[in-house]
Amino acid sequence: MSARLPTGRSASDWTLFSVLTLFWAGAYALTRVAVDKGNPEMGLPVAWVLPGRLVIGAVVLWIIMLARGQRLPPLADRRRWLVIVSMGLTGSVFPFFLITTAQQTVNSSLAALYTAAVPIFVASGATFLFHDEKMTRSSLLGVLIGFAGIVVLFGPDAMKGLGNASVIAQILLILATMNYAFSSLVARGAPVMEAMPFATGFVTVAAIVSLPLAFTVTPSEVNADWSHWAAVLALGIGPSAVAQALYMFLIARTSATFLSLTGYSIPVVSAALGWLFFRETQSWQALVAFVLILGGVWLARGGGGVKEG
Repeated sequence: MSARLPTGRSASDWTLFSVLTLFWAGAYALTRVAVDKGNPEMGLPVAWVLPGRLVIGAVVLWIIMLARGQRLPPLADRRRWLVIVSMGLTGSVFPFFLITTAQQTVNSSLAALYTAAVPIFVASGATFLFHDEKMTRSSLLGVLIGFAGIVVLFGPDAMKGLGNASVIAQILLILATMNYAFSSLVARGAPVMEAMPFATGFVTVAAIVSLPLAFTVTPSEVNADWSHWAAVLALGIGPSAVAQALYMFLIARTSATFLSLTGYSIPVVSAALGWLFFRETQSWQALVAFVLILGGVWLARGGGGVKEG
């Protein structure tokens, strides 16, 4: 039995949480390698990176699910399949496509920073969708502060004009953040499902939907080496498969509130990886924006007074 730490969580919980954070933060660094950010003459196109990682992820998840003796819900169960399809689109296809496209222009650490704002969008949507999640004055203030952080993060490049490549990329990142938030709301209102079939189902849907993109690219026009392909393989096995399985295992073992802390940890770990491998640095505006967004998230979630469920 694992020792309980002062936080109320065991050492093994925090170890698995750290592994999950590393997988998800590492996805941004791996995507940078796959598309060869800043080098339009090399790297894999988004239309190959996206279906590549999702197909690999789906295969790995199917292996895990079948090994556990589980299966997908019957196709006649329309309500569950509606949720699975929605999660596949808003939790994988759309955000992965948007982030991968954006990372052809912006640094991996900046792309990861936007994930910290997901709870802000979730809090905004939840107050309209769920009767038990109405905003208080504190949570409203938190949402406003969080949006102020997004404005600060986005602001300096926006001043250069909407045609600026970095501005377009950051718009894509904001849209990806909104998709992640919407998928969280979908999962929040979903009927009860076993975790592994749920993950396998929506990653499989995402893989099938994205696969036609691969045929929009002429292979002779692609100039990629082993490192680009290795990054896609790692994206598929790690963030798209093992991380999903680990997330579902942890959410059953701990709580959604505990795992929401990845919104704090992923940008920090991604920034460390970006500096370590690519010597990426961020401006002081990004640091101010990060503080505002995390402060907003803290207030939106009850000013630290929300207990884990």
